[in-house]
Amino acid sequence: MRQARWHSRCATVLFRGVLALCVLLPMAACTTVPPSNVESNAVLTPSSKITRDLLKLPLPKAKVAVAVYGMRDQTGQYKPSPDSSYSTAVTQGSASMLVKALKDSGWYLPVEREGLQNLLTERKIVRAIESPTEKGKPAIDLPGLLPASLVVEGGLIAYESNVRTGGKGANYLGIGSNSSYRVDQVTVSLRLVDTRTGQILGVVTVTKTIYSYQFSASVYLFTAYQNLLQGETGFTSNEPIQLGVRQALEAAVIQLTLQGVRDRFLELQNEQDIYMPLVQKYLRADQDNTNAPEDASDALIGYSTLASESHAGMVQPFVLSPAGVVPLPRPAGATLPDPSKKPVLLPRLEQL
Repeated sequence: MRQARWHSRCATVLFRGVLALCVLLPMAACTTVPPSNVESNAVLTPSSKITRDLLKLPLPKAKVAVAVYGMRDQTGQYKPSPDSSYSTAVTQGSASMLVKALKDSGWYLPVEREGLQNLLTERKIVRAIESPTEKGKPAIDLPGLLPASLVVEGGLIAYESNVRTGGKGANYLGIGSNSSYRVDQVTVSLRLVDTRTGQILGVVTVTKTIYSYQFSASVYLFTAYQNLLQGETGFTSNEPIQLGVRQALEAAVIQLTLQGVRDRFLELQNEQDIYMPLVQKYLRADQDNTNAPEDASDALIGYSTLASESHAGMVQPFVLSPAGVVPLPRPAGATLPDPSKKPVLLPRLEQL
């Protein structure tokens, strides 16, 4: 009887030892191989599906000069301790991302405003260096700065941590694994302001989720008396917050631009491009977000009916002329159009 128990114990210890080795050997092999894709040369920031949609927007009739004075961090969030008690949770370079998104869209001519003082200083230096030293020599004549027809205002208005968390795991005889995930979200808000009247032409708010995932596996058991076997492995994947902010800004630029086309203060080169699948997808997303009737969800979305006889919502662009920078006059006969007729299309900023 004792001999049978001893054989049973030996078999159990042997089984657990073999099981532990089967788990530990691959883990030990992995520790001798350095992880891949952790060292690489500098590359361009990878594009996302939103970036590709931004680059595929239909062409405008003419680009509009736009200014960005800054994108404030209005979240009030800081990184959790012990990482840092003073570092912000979101990037402070969102204004640069916004300028790039406006440029990449092909609809806007961004003009420098965030570093305007630096630009003015350099222009003073040019004038000082090239000022005439000889009598009768003409003075340097720098062209005037291009004023903006639109100003983009807004900021990062929210960053929420642990919006959703979860995970799963299992353990048997000291051998187990578990995984967990966490979802944060960042929210940006943009608005287009007409520099001529100060009227807010469009407002959009976009939310982007930030996904984090963790996996770990461990072994903890006795292979024999006073012989402890212990091993562990795992990895963590965190979506970069700055890429999430970039995608949110790009999506906001797309929505603002297409809402401007729908509301007729921005103009397509080809009016029929409003029925492109890409354009309809974003216009329908905006419509569905406002609880549109279900029977209208599959209908094509066209131009909105203008609600003001004075065309207060239309952008009055600036153009360059020999006399300097002057505003374009309003189009003659600017009255409320008949919805059954073609939409009124105002002239845009000349292509530079």
